[in-house]
Amino acid sequence: MTDQPTIVERAEQPYVAIRETVPMSGIGEVADRIPEVFDWLAAHDVEPVGAVFFKYDVVDMERGLTIQIGLPVEQAQTGDEEVVAGVLPGGRYASVTHIGHPDDLMGATRDLLAWADGQNLEWDVDGDKWGSRLEVYKSDPQEVPDMTKWETELLFRLKD
Repeated sequence: MTDQPTIVERAEQPYVAIRETVPMSGIGEVADRIPEVFDWLAAHDVEPVGAVFFKYDVVDMERGLTIQIGLPVEQAQTGDEEVVAGVLPGGRYASVTHIGHPDDLMGATRDLLAWADGQNLEWDVDGDKWGSRLEVYKSDPQEVPDMTKWETELLFRLKD
């Protein structure tokens, strides 16, 4: 089930994450590293202030994806060799909430992009809609073990 797309405003948000370049089939390997982010937060006495997200920096189907999996934090941090720190940009985003298995996000993404194109919306990253993509996983797997019931918000940053 996917809600109707909307445009949302988001404030800048500091975060910490693991960043890797992997083939499309390697996304799960990056997701498996989220405990490292939680361990880093605990070691630095920093609390997350939101849900786990994937941030897509580069989407090149031939050479791979450069993605980050991380958590928002209250204040900017300094990363290290394993964990990077950054700030998710604020601004307008095309957004849709999907309830279902993460494997079904391609359909929700396709629908969101078609809606945005129909609205003549412009993407933030030099016209590359994929380079501005966030997936925010709002369901905690410990509380919602059935992945077909996971709530995921898809966000694509728009030009101001």
